[in-house]
Amino acid sequence: MGWLAAGDTYEVALVEGRVVARSASAKSPAEGRRERTLPAEIRERPEVVELQRFAEWLDRHAAECVAQVDNWMVSSLPVPTALLAQVWPDEAWQTALRDIVVVGEGPDEVGFLRDADESQGLRVVNLDGETVRLTSRTVTMPHPVLLPDLEELRTFAAESGVVQGVEQIHRATWPAPGDSDGGDTDVVTEFAGAEYRSWFHLSARATSLGYRISGSRVVDRIRDAGRVFTASVGMSDPYTEEKAWTGGLSWSHGDGYRSLPLHEVGPVAYSEGMRMAAALHAGRTVPTDGAE
Repeated sequence: MGWLAAGDTYEVALVEGRVVARSASAKSPAEGRRERTLPAEIRERPEVVELQRFAEWLDRHAAECVAQVDNWMVSSLPVPTALLAQVWPDEAWQTALRDIVVVGEGPDEVGFLRDADESQGLRVVNLDGETVRLTSRTVTMPHPVLLPDLEELRTFAAESGVVQGVEQIHRATWPAPGDSDGGDTDVVTEFAGAEYRSWFHLSARATSLGYRISGSRVVDRIRDAGRVFTASVGMSDPYTEEKAWTGGLSWSHGDGYRSLPLHEVGPVAYSEGMRMAAALHAGRTVPTDGAE
């Protein structure tokens, strides 16, 4: 984006998501050093205000792209390749999609997404380091618990310097328990008892992570193999307790309240529920040295 005149003294531009200014009297671009902060005399000028609004819109758009790709991935939903080709030229979409692991219609059609074109399909890099084309009508971006070659993908990514815009292959995962591993129980208490200074600190932590508060629960709705599960972490009562604690983790169908036995919970729903509980536990109040 070029420089815009902001009055007679300064020019402004959007650089790395921030509005910056430089002197308009410079004889060459090299001489036009940027001001450390926006000069007060131009902060309210229309050119500056519009650029700031545009920067805010770009930030929101980038966040929305990441959220959508994350939803496709967590839900393992089929995504039309034509749609990916249409959005690929947009830098925000490209940042969110680049190097996401996609799977085509065949068992060997797996790779890191590098390009999308309406006429030639998707270009991916497979585990052999080869660039191949996927021309299937749809692809999925599987949740990592559904990727059979997850460890190989992680190794390849580390060796190749792959950085994903959406957390997929390095996403924390938990394997669902079988019947013999306690799958008949309906509550996980591994991350229960995390103490927060108040209910408001706990709820703020939950919402900042993208989860919802429903009554006395932190909840996350997860689509898993066509079914919708709700993972719930209990919270202490904000009206009777000065501090707050997390409770056990359970799952139900849809928005139901009957806890499901763990062996009835899908692998993605189980892993994402555990991820939520672990994140809430990680944000707990840690006593300082010497505190009781």
